[in-house]
Amino acid sequence: MLGKIDREFAFLEKAIKLRTFRQELIASNIANADTPGYKAKDIDFANALSGAVGNRGDLALSTTHRRHLGPAEGSAMGAQVLYRLEKQASIDGNTVDTDTELANFTDNAVRYQAELTFMNSRIRSLTSAMQTR
Repeated sequence: MLGKIDREFAFLEKAIKLRTFRQELIASNIANADTPGYKAKDIDFANALSGAVGNRGDLALSTTHRRHLGPAEGSAMGAQVLYRLEKQASIDGNTVDTDTELANFTDNAVRYQAELTFMNSRIRSLTSAMQTR
C-alpha cells in the first residue's frame, strides 16, 4: 500500500525538487547581475523532468570509463546546468538579463506553487478516501 502511495507522489516530488533547483539557479543569476564575466545559467526543465522520471530513452549519458564526467555537482537529480543563450552581453561579459531572469523567476514560482497545491489536494483526497473506509 505504501508503495502505491509513494508512486502516486513520485512524479510531483521530482517536479518540485527540480523547480526548487531551478529557482536557486535563477536567484543566483539575479544576485550576480552586476558581476563582471558572470554567465547566466538555467536547466531545460522538461528534459530534466523527463530524465528524472526515467523517460530519457536513448539520450541518457552512459559512462564506460571511470574518468568520464557525470552530472555537474550541485545539480538536482542529474539535471544538466546550461548556460543561457545571451541576447546581448554587457561590455564586461555578463550575460544576465534582469528582465528575463525576473520573468523566469516569477513563472517558476507560480508553477512551483501550483504543483504544491496539486500535491496537497491529492493528499487530502487520499486522506479522505482512507477515512471513509
